[in-house]
Amino acid sequence: MELTGFAFVMPSLRPTLWAIPLLLAACGETATLPPGADIGPNPTLPEPNETLIPTVGIADAIGWPDGGKPVAAEGLAATALATGLDHPRWLHVLPNGDVLVAETNAPPREEENSGLKGWIAGLILGRAGAAVPSANRITLLRDSDGDGVVETRTVFLKDLNSPFGMALIGGDFYVANTDAILRFPYEEGETEITAEGEKIADLPAGQLNHHWTKSLIASPDGKRLYATVGSNSNVGENGLDREYQRAGILEVDLATRSVRVFASGLRNPNGMAWQKDSGALWTVVNERDELGSDLVPDYMTAVKDGDFYGWPYSYYGQHVDERVEPQKPELVAQAIVPDYALGNHTASLGLAFSEGTLLPQQFREGAFIGQHGSWNRDPPAGYKVLFVPFRDGRPDGMPVDVLTGFLSLDGDAYGRPVGVAIDAKGALLVADDVGNVVWRVAPTTVTQSQLP
Repeated sequence: MELTGFAFVMPSLRPTLWAIPLLLAACGETATLPPGADIGPNPTLPEPNETLIPTVGIADAIGWPDGGKPVAAEGLAATALATGLDHPRWLHVLPNGDVLVAETNAPPREEENSGLKGWIAGLILGRAGAAVPSANRITLLRDSDGDGVVETRTVFLKDLNSPFGMALIGGDFYVANTDAILRFPYEEGETEITAEGEKIADLPAGQLNHHWTKSLIASPDGKRLYATVGSNSNVGENGLDREYQRAGILEVDLATRSVRVFASGLRNPNGMAWQKDSGALWTVVNERDELGSDLVPDYMTAVKDGDFYGWPYSYYGQHVDERVEPQKPELVAQAIVPDYALGNHTASLGLAFSEGTLLPQQFREGAFIGQHGSWNRDPPAGYKVLFVPFRDGRPDGMPVDVLTGFLSLDGDAYGRPVGVAIDAKGALLVADDVGNVVWRVAPTTVTQSQLP
């Protein structure tokens, strides 16, 4: 569902130029499920509703008006930690409290941007504010006294290649560019890295690099890195030979620099986080498009070594996608049902588990999810930050809206949330790549018991 990985599978009856405006508006197909039916451990999965021209509903990116900001849940307030950024997508908080922001966008992808399909995709990406060149840098924000006001802002790393994920292991700082993982030397407190990066491992990329974002997380023992790699298509229509080591999570052994597939069948995984009670690795995943507004839910799930989640042959366990040929029933039989649905076409990207005691009690055990927002659904979905409560290491109950108000009454996008993180004080940080802001969400009143 992620817009920057927009894939339009042209139907057998290709539209002529006069029909292209139809692609820029919903085409009569709308969601019919009641609110909440596509969320939780047992979502409703109706029959597919594949249409000749897929539903396209794009929120035009207009940015925040003066004084505008998201609406926070009761007891919370959102303030701008930093403004005037260039397409901020992902966040990483260093041990000393410095906040790193990946200012990034898709790299040039000549093959994907060619022809009628590429031209249509370009129009849609432009309307959504996702067609700007990549700044290719990581910016450091330092709030020394923890009052939510940045005193220092520097370019931490520059001249990268569509950077996204970041990880720190000891004195080694790792960046996941769209095509490789690089390692840089890091000393605590420094505000700029000028050393050349050392390539640790290649990541799938190339002229067709459909889902370009690669997030990154280190294993608790610091011996391995895990990188998410999205598919090179919606449902394999570009050929499964173009999907090598894609649609899954890769494991990189830092001692040998060997790369292997850790979990697969995940169409477009993004955020990853370790759940402290269970020790499990969780990820959020964007599922496939063009089966109607009521399919398929994006989801979050705990992943283990060797897990397979169905893509492209099936969705949400063993629901066969008949568009994929040839089918692989032996693989479908192995497909795992995800743990928790996050709604149809929400483009859930960011994932961070709560930490500390700063936030109110209801937000202290669970996961924050950044939902970038739909393009293939009517009405729109996502465009907010959710909190999924957990108990004993598992989701427990329905989600709570943490940040809303990213859409205007006319359906335009003031902002779009992407990456989320917890800062050194325990506040929630949200990267907004349309508003070009990093939002900080904290209690309106802090009591002594909430102080870290």
